[in-house]
Amino acid sequence: MKLKAEVLSPVGNTEMLVAAVRSGADAVYLGAEHFNARRNAENFGDAELKTAIEYCHIRGVKVYLTLNIVISDKEMPRAIDTARTAYRYGIDGIICADLGLISLLNQKFPDLPLHASTQLTTLSPAALPVLKKLGICRVVLPREMTAEQIKEFCAAAKKENIETEVFVHGALCMSVSGQCLLSAMLGGRSGNRGLCAGPCRLPFSSNGNPDRYDLSLKDLSLLRHIRELAEYGVSSFKIEGRMKRPEYVAAATAAVRQAVDNGYTDEKLLETLKNVFSRSGFTDGYFTDRKGADMFGTRTIEEIEASKEVFSSIHELYRNERQSIPLDIRLLVKANKNIELYLSDGKNTAVSFAPPPEKAINRAVTKEMLGANLHKFGGTPYYTATTEIDLDDGLSVSAKVINNLRRECVEKLNAMRTNTAEIRELDVLLDSATTKLKKNQKLFARFDSADQIPDDISGLDYISLPLESDISDLCVPDNIIKVVDIPRTFGNTLLKPKLEEFKRRGFTHALCGTLADMETALCLGFKIIGGMGLNVFNDFSAKWLFENGAEMVILSPEMPLRNAVKVGHNTGIAAYGNIPLMLTSNCPIKNTKSCAECGKNCSLTDRKDVTFPVKCRMGMSEILNSRPIWLADRKDELDFDFLMLYFSRETKSEAAKIISAYKSGCTSAPNTEYTRGLYYRKVE
Repeated sequence: MKLKAEVLSPVGNTEMLVAAVRSGADAVYLGAEHFNARRNAENFGDAELKTAIEYCHIRGVKVYLTLNIVISDKEMPRAIDTARTAYRYGIDGIICADLGLISLLNQKFPDLPLHASTQLTTLSPAALPVLKKLGICRVVLPREMTAEQIKEFCAAAKKENIETEVFVHGALCMSVSGQCLLSAMLGGRSGNRGLCAGPCRLPFSSNGNPDRYDLSLKDLSLLRHIRELAEYGVSSFKIEGRMKRPEYVAAATAAVRQAVDNGYTDEKLLETLKNVFSRSGFTDGYFTDRKGADMFGTRTIEEIEASKEVFSSIHELYRNERQSIPLDIRLLVKANKNIELYLSDGKNTAVSFAPPPEKAINRAVTKEMLGANLHKFGGTPYYTATTEIDLDDGLSVSAKVINNLRRECVEKLNAMRTNTAEIRELDVLLDSATTKLKKNQKLFARFDSADQIPDDISGLDYISLPLESDISDLCVPDNIIKVVDIPRTFGNTLLKPKLEEFKRRGFTHALCGTLADMETALCLGFKIIGGMGLNVFNDFSAKWLFENGAEMVILSPEMPLRNAVKVGHNTGIAAYGNIPLMLTSNCPIKNTKSCAECGKNCSLTDRKDVTFPVKCRMGMSEILNSRPIWLADRKDELDFDFLMLYFSRETKSEAAKIISAYKSGCTSAPNTEYTRGLYYRKVE
C-alpha cells in the first residue's frame, strides 16, 4: 500500500534538481545564493530559482527555500528581499532557523508557509505552541530523536495542526541539530552561518589514540522504518545531501520513493545506495535508541572506489522524464466546426483549437488513429488517465494537426501549472526599535556545582546552577538572584519535578537554551533568561524573546563584539569560561570508556594534541572549548547589561579570583592559556 507522505530531496544545482525530480521526489529543498546552511553548494540565483520553481511545479513537485542560518541585523533587509523574491516566484515554503527572521516573515507575509529548521533545535513538543504563534506550519525534527520521541512529537503536532518532517537518509552532525561552535572556534567557519568545515570528520580521540575518529558518525538511514514513521503521522521524509553528487540524490530519492510506494526498498537498490556514499555503512542508532560505538564511522578508500563504479549505472534512474501527472483528455472532431482539444490535470484545463476537419476522400480517420497521436506525451511529465473522443463519421484529420494541437495544449497547461497567486505583503518596519539602557553592569555566574561557589559572592548579582545539581545545602544571600540552568535535552520527564523543586528552594529565574525550555519554565512561573542555545544573532531575535517572556538574553558567542554591543537592552555575553561547543546525544567518551571509568571528568584530544573537556548533562554530553574566554582586561569595551561567567572545572578559589577580576576590572590577561572567543575574529 502506498504511504501518504512526501519524499523530500536535496538540491544544490540544476543537475541535482533534475535527478531528484526524475527519480521520484514529491518536493525539493534548495538554497539561494545567500543565507542558507550549505553556502558552499552551487545554489540558485534569482533567474535560476524562478526556472527551478517553474520546472518543479509543471511536474507537480513542491519547492522549499532554505534561509536556515542566523542573520545579522545588517543582513536582515536582504534576507527579507530573498524571501519576497522566492514568494513572488511561487515558493511552497521557507525553512528558517533565525527567530528574528521567522518573526518578521510571519508579520510581513502572513500567507507564506514557514518551516522550523532542525537548527532551531525543537527537542520536545513543549515548543509547539510557541512555534504555532510564530506562524510555523511544519517542524523539521532533530535527527537524534528515538522512535518513541518522534511518535509523541507527531501526536502533539497534529493537535496544533503542524506538520512534521523527519530526516530518513544522509549525514549526521555530531552536534544535536547541527548547532555547533566547533568549526567557527577552530577555523573561523561557522556551521550556524552555513560554512561548516566539518571538523568532526577529523581525528578526535577519547583515549589518546591519534587514529581515532570519535566525533565522526555514520550516515543515517531509516529506509527500513518508513512504514513505522508514516504510521506515526510524519508528513515528509527528508534526504540530506545538498553538497553531494546528482547520482547520490537520484539513488537516495529512488530508494525513499520505493519505500513510500511499496513499504520497503529492495536489496539491490539499498546496495547501490550504500555504494554511492556511506561511512562504514549506515546507522539507525538514534531511532532505535541503540547508541554507542557502532554508530561511528569514516569514509574509507574502499567506499570511495565502490562509488565510482556505480555512478554510470545510476544515471539510468534519471535519464528520462518521469511521467507522473495523469491527464484527462477530451477531443471533439465535428463536421464544419473547429477541432477542440481539452487537457485537464484535475485542477487546470487547457484548451486548443484547430481548423475544421475535411471530408475524407479515401479513408476516414478513426478514434484509434486519433488516440495514437493524442497519447504521445514522451519527454513531458504527463501521461493519459482517461480519453474521450467525440468524432463524426467520414472526416479526415492528419497526424500533424493532432500533434501540433497536443503540443500547443501541453504548453498552455504548463503555463497554467506555473501561475502563482498574488502575494500578500504587509507593511512591517524593519527596525527592532529597542533602546540600549545605560545602567550598572551586572555579573551573572554560572557554576557546574554548588561546591564551586566561593564563600564571598558579594560581587555577584545572579548565580546559576544546573538543574541536575544538588542544592540541598545551598545557602545564597537573598539579594542575589538564583537561576536554574535547564539542560538541552529531549523532553526528559524529570524536568518538571526538578524545576518545581528548584522553585521551592527560591530559584526565580530559568536559563533556557531552547524554546521548549522557555515554554516549560514560563508555565511553572519562572522568569526567563535566554541562553546561548537560542542563537540570538540580531536585535530582532532579542526583541521577539523579550516580547514573549524573556527578561534577559545571552547573545550568540559567534557575534562580533562590534555588532553585539548594538543589540537592545537586557542583553549580555559569555565573557568568561570554557563554553560548550557541541551538544551531543551520543557520548564520544563511551567509544573507549564506560561511565564508571570516565568519572565525569574526561576529554577529547584532536590531531594537534589540543584537549576539549567533555561533561554529562542528564543523558546528553557537552564538549567544551579547550581554553576559557577571558575579557576582564577588555571590560571597557563590554557595553552590556550583564556579563556571564561560565564556570565548569574551576575551584572555589579560582572562581573567586575571576569574579573579582571582572567586578573591579584588571589591566592584564592571565598567565594561563585563554582565548578572546570569536568576539574579535572574522567568522565567515
